[in-house]
Amino acid sequence: MTIRVVLVDDQAMVRAGFRMILETEDDIAVVGEAADGAAAIETVRRERPDLVLMDVQMPVMDGIEATRRLLADTTHPPTRVMILTTFERDEYVFEALRAGASGFLLKNAPPEDLIDAIRVIAGGEALLAPSVTRRLIEEFTRQPATAPGVRSDAIGQLTERELEVLLLVAKGLSNLEIADALFVSEATVKTHVSNVLAKLNLENRVQAVIFAYESGLVTRG
Repeated sequence: MTIRVVLVDDQAMVRAGFRMILETEDDIAVVGEAADGAAAIETVRRERPDLVLMDVQMPVMDGIEATRRLLADTTHPPTRVMILTTFERDEYVFEALRAGASGFLLKNAPPEDLIDAIRVIAGGEALLAPSVTRRLIEEFTRQPATAPGVRSDAIGQLTERELEVLLLVAKGLSNLEIADALFVSEATVKTHVSNVLAKLNLENRVQAVIFAYESGLVTRG
């Protein structure tokens, strides 16, 4: 099955570089490009890709607003979004993650990481290796704190074990690490994670981490 990708970046050379990398793969096809967020929305609606590689800082409309609009639009089949970022400078990247982006990739990542990331996200997973999760947590805790208790009413839907799993996800543990900590199988953990996401109406583990902080389950510092 071919993964259909749209490239969104205001720098033509960057898009050309990504295209050259991706066109070497038999299972990935670049079906469109856009130089700003507004054009990205039009391209995505026309091409219906499986995944969008979305830059953050662009003219006309930035990648955050474009991501928010794309993922809020329920009139079209869902498209997964992966944020392309320098991370250290893109202080608003968390807004895109809150909006439902499936992960992020540093622009200086090796080509093989880009290809692996596309396959992971197109396969329905969030791009969050444990080390990346921990970095996300570290960066997220530097952001201004929100009022505790946000969306806390949803927590009551979780069983005691699901709450345990959510807390461990928020601390950056992988499914295998959670399984070891709770003395259960990795498959059981995966089921619990799926249940947590469904009950809290979250898209992926990225949003689960953010939810844990914003609801006050995990405190900054």
